[in-house]
Amino acid sequence: MSNQIEFRHYRYFLALAEDLHFGKAAERLYISQPGLSRQIKQMEEFLGIKLFERHNRKVQLSTAGLYLQKELNSTFNRLNEIVNHAKLLNDGLNGNLNLAYVGSAMQDVIPNLMLEFKKHHPNVLFSLKEMDNNKQIQALLNQEIDLGFVRMERVPRGLKIQSVFEDTFSLVLPKDHPINEENFKNLSQLKDESFIFFDSSYSESYYEKMMQIFDESGFSPLISHNTVNASSIFRLVENNFGISIVPTSLQQGYNMNVKFIELLKIPQRTTLKLVWNSLNTNPILGNFLKVITTLVIDTNHNLF
Repeated sequence: MSNQIEFRHYRYFLALAEDLHFGKAAERLYISQPGLSRQIKQMEEFLGIKLFERHNRKVQLSTAGLYLQKELNSTFNRLNEIVNHAKLLNDGLNGNLNLAYVGSAMQDVIPNLMLEFKKHHPNVLFSLKEMDNNKQIQALLNQEIDLGFVRMERVPRGLKIQSVFEDTFSLVLPKDHPINEENFKNLSQLKDESFIFFDSSYSESYYEKMMQIFDESGFSPLISHNTVNASSIFRLVENNFGISIVPTSLQQGYNMNVKFIELLKIPQRTTLKLVWNSLNTNPILGNFLKVITTLVIDTNHNLF
């Protein structure tokens, strides 16, 4: 038996910790099931830690195993970042920044931030991915992304949050709907309509704010569809499946048969916020946050 733990042992452990099935994990690792069982046993014996609870054919992580899985995932994610950063340096780039965002952030905020940052740091690679709020938070906690752009009020301990843009809401109607900017007075005119909303999973705080709008309008909306995608909302409205209310910035970048009425008289606003992990050591993140801080000082209001 090897007298030390090797990198492969950790890889085998993480595979089994994810699948909790020796056969499936062994197949994914391209080794035999007895071979995987032997490697895990060696690891447990060398560490003096029971990593798995085995009951007949059922496999579960022990308390120590759960802890090790969490910490190893975090460490391996960081190792991947280090290797990727080294590759970028080898290619003449200073580093990379992984951004996730809700759809509306891509209309103005992110492009403008990137343009401003590129003025001072031209050799940085950006990776962009659209995600709902909850997935961003989990990805930030796991340090799978560097920054998130979300619509939520609170974040878990360990994450930092900063407002970057406050937006109004707008009513979304089919182009041929009889209500327009000239004859629109208040939402109660539309109390018999079906509404299409972002699903509450998109952001519970955002959904609650939407419901406040209707509470103050004196009626509960008839909700016909829920989705997490803005283009799906607009397509449904376009085809007369209902009407909607969305952040005003979402009217940019789409070319559909819908019209918007900005709801300037209601007090509710939706705030786009930047979120990051305070433990993140990516040096590019620190530079990016400095640019944002400078913009906040310069504008003393929304970034854009």
